[in-house]
Amino acid sequence: MTGADVLLLALGAVAVGAGALVVATRHLVRAGLWLVVCLGALAGDYLVLGAELVAWVQVLIYVGAVVVLLLFAVMLTRAPIGPSDDLDRPGWPAALIGAGSGLGLAVLLVDAFRWARVDMPATGTAERLGEQVFRSWVLPFEVLSVLLLAALVGAIVLSRPDIGRPGATPAAGPARPGAPAGPVEPARPVVAAGDEGGRA
Repeated sequence: MTGADVLLLALGAVAVGAGALVVATRHLVRAGLWLVVCLGALAGDYLVLGAELVAWVQVLIYVGAVVVLLLFAVMLTRAPIGPSDDLDRPGWPAALIGAGSGLGLAVLLVDAFRWARVDMPATGTAERLGEQVFRSWVLPFEVLSVLLLAALVGAIVLSRPDIGRPGATPAAGPARPGAPAGPVEPARPVVAAGDEGGRA
């Protein structure tokens, strides 16, 4: 076992542990920060495997964009960021499903490769990656873009309870400079002094 193998296993353990903390923590913002650690560890795995471009794309897009989008969605929806006892659910069904899925994938992987040695492919370049993304994977790429846009629009709609409600009026904006703060009374007619005396 080489040093690269040890580093790969260590980063994989960090990614798995951070991913477990994402779903186990009761604090929403901390879950987002643990997601940053998990995605950063995956980027480190890509670096060890020689895929530098994929690693930096992982950092720029997932760590720098998706996590920020999730945190903005939390702030826009005004969700409680602290522990919420009323939102807790039993964790054993999720743990059982996760353990079963992980065990099944491990058995499938061991049965497929055993102890065979797999040669590393050539290091990926921007040209090869762009060719694969925009030829073979262009439809999932566009679907993911639409999904992220729909999530952002949905967060904005959920943050405005007056949108779509019958009879709701939009909130009044800030007063203009120099405008009176209270309700404006109708203007009274101006009467000249001479007219007032004549009418009397």
